[in-house]
Amino acid sequence: MTDLIIRSSAIHAAGCYTVSPIRKGGIVVEYDGPRIAKEVADERYAERDVTYLFGLSGTDTVIDGFSAAMFINHCCEPNCESEEEDGRIFIRALRPIRAGEELTYMYNLYDSDDDDTQDCYCGSAKCRGTMFSEAEVRRRKKLARNAKA
Repeated sequence: MTDLIIRSSAIHAAGCYTVSPIRKGGIVVEYDGPRIAKEVADERYAERDVTYLFGLSGTDTVIDGFSAAMFINHCCEPNCESEEEDGRIFIRALRPIRAGEELTYMYNLYDSDDDDTQDCYCGSAKCRGTMFSEAEVRRRKKLARNAKA
């Protein structure tokens, strides 16, 4: 894993930046923190606009982010991706990353209130306008169509 710093970001408030170059495929950081039940997280963060929760596949468990990884912003044209391995989440470089570059990955959100938009402000040429996963975007479009019928 690499040395990281947190500083202002043009994408959203604070961002996570690498101090040294990272090779393609290299592990940048582990998304770590306490593991809690999704139901507990929903209650704990019901009144908060910002959370740092990361869902683990096939479980009702989330990681309540508490490391530099929680400051990695979403981008529709990311330089990193998240990867789950044995119940752990690693952020891995999709391409070579220069020292000083902001680290980003696609959040692929899937679990928010139906009226929540989760707008994206990454500013990339390929910006989709949302941090939701493609599957969640399709699900919401289907819900909207059914509501009109």
